[in-house]
Amino acid sequence: MPALSLSVQYGKEEPRLPRWRLRRWIAQALRAPELADVAGVALTLRLVGAAEGRALNRDFRQRDYATNVLTFEYGEGPDGIVAGDIVLCLPILASEARAQKKPFLHHAAHLVVHGVLHSLGYDHLNARDAKRMEALETRILAEMAIPDPYRVF
Repeated sequence: MPALSLSVQYGKEEPRLPRWRLRRWIAQALRAPELADVAGVALTLRLVGAAEGRALNRDFRQRDYATNVLTFEYGEGPDGIVAGDIVLCLPILASEARAQKKPFLHHAAHLVVHGVLHSLGYDHLNARDAKRMEALETRILAEMAIPDPYRVF
C-alpha cells in the first residue's frame, strides 16, 4: 500500500465523517492491486457547504453549481509522491444519498474513493475509462461491504 499523508479540513462540520473514518476509506482504496506501483499519496480532503462547493466548481471548472465531489489532481512529484485535493460538498452528498435511497455513509465512502482514484489519474471521460474506473470503485467498496453504487434498483 502506498504511504499516505492526509490532511482533513472541515469547512462544514459533519459528525458522521470523522478523520479516522475518512482515512480508513482512503487507505482501503490505496490497497487496490492496481495502485501497487504508487510510492505515496499526499491528499487534502475538504468537507464544504453548498456556497463553497459552488464557488470552487465555478472558479476552477467554469460550472456555476455545487457538485458532489471535486478532485484537483497535481500529479507525481520528483519524490514519487502523488498529490491531490478532494472536496466533498456535504449538502449535495446528503441530497443524492436520499434521492438514490442509499445510506449516507455508503454514498460518502463512494465519493471519497472516487476522488482518490481521480487524484491518482483515473478518469471517466470515455466509456472504456469509465468502465475501468467504475469496476475498481465497485471492487474497493465491496471490500468495505458497500453495494455496487452503479447498480440501478
